[in-house]
Amino acid sequence: MREAESLILSAAMQAYLAYLTSERRMSVHTLRASEQDLQRLQEFAAGREATSLTTAEIRRFSARLHGAGLASRSIARILSTWRSWYRWLSRDEKVAANPVVGVRPPRGPRLLPKALSVEQTGALLDASADDLLEIRDVAMFELFYASGLRLSELSGLDCAGRYSVQSGSVTVLGKRGKTREIPVGRKAQQALGKWLALRASLAKPGETALFVSQRGVRLSDGMIRARLARWARVKGLPIHVHPHMLRHSFASHVLQSSGDLRAVQDLLGHASIRTTQVYTHLDFQHLASVYDAAHPRARKKP
Repeated sequence: MREAESLILSAAMQAYLAYLTSERRMSVHTLRASEQDLQRLQEFAAGREATSLTTAEIRRFSARLHGAGLASRSIARILSTWRSWYRWLSRDEKVAANPVVGVRPPRGPRLLPKALSVEQTGALLDASADDLLEIRDVAMFELFYASGLRLSELSGLDCAGRYSVQSGSVTVLGKRGKTREIPVGRKAQQALGKWLALRASLAKPGETALFVSQRGVRLSDGMIRARLARWARVKGLPIHVHPHMLRHSFASHVLQSSGDLRAVQDLLGHASIRTTQVYTHLDFQHLASVYDAAHPRARKKP
C-alpha cells in the first residue's frame, strides 16, 4: 500500500473535513486521523468514486487492513470515520445508503489501559525538582494526575481566561468542543503556585500558555511526552510513562476509592459510560491482587 499522505482527497472528503473543523470543532489530532482514514478509503477505491462503493467492498477493505497487521481497535476507528463520512453525505442525498453500516472490525484481544500503582505515582510525583524546568514539569505532571486531563487539554491551557486553572479547578475544552470543569487537588495547586511564581522569567511577552518551553512559547504535545518519559527514567521507574498513563491512573485510583463510575465518566469527559467501564476491570485487578496477598488460602507459601 502506498503512503496515504501522498493522496489528494476528493472534494467531498475535503468538504467533510471542513465541516468537522468549523461545525464539529474536532481537535487537531482527530482531524489528522480522519484525513488519513479517508485517504485510505480513497486509495482502496482505486480511481473510482468512493461514493459508489458497496458494503461487500468495504468488508474486503476491512479484511485487507487486518491482513496488513492493523489492530482491531485501529480498524474500528477507520470504519467509524468512513461510516460518519457516508452518513454526512446521506444528509444531502449524495449516497443512497451507507455501505459501512453493519461492517464490524475483526475481534481482537481486549487490552486494558496501563495505570501506575499508587506507590509508583508517589515515586514519580513526590521527588524534588532541582531547576526551573523541573518545577514546571512537576506542576504539569501533578495537574495531569490530579485532574485526569488529556494531553491536548493540558497543552492548551492558558494562564487566565476560559481554559485555565482558577480557584481550585481547571476548565478545559475537550473532545467535540465540550467544556468541562474539574477539581484540582492541594498537591497540584501547590506545584502550580511554585511554577507560576517563576513562569514570567521564562515566558515571552504576550505568551498566554500556562506551560511554556525554554524558548518561552507554548509547550508542544511532543515535548510534554518527552519530559514525562525523562522524568520517570530519572526517578527510577522501571516502565515507560506517557501522559495518558497519568490519565488512566487518575481514573483507576478515583474509582478504587469512590466506586462512582458516573463521577469518573464526568471527570474524564467520556461521552459514553461504556468507555469508562474499562476502568472497572482495572479496579477488579487491584482487588484481586489485594485478595491474593491477604487471603490465607490464596497466599503463596514462603
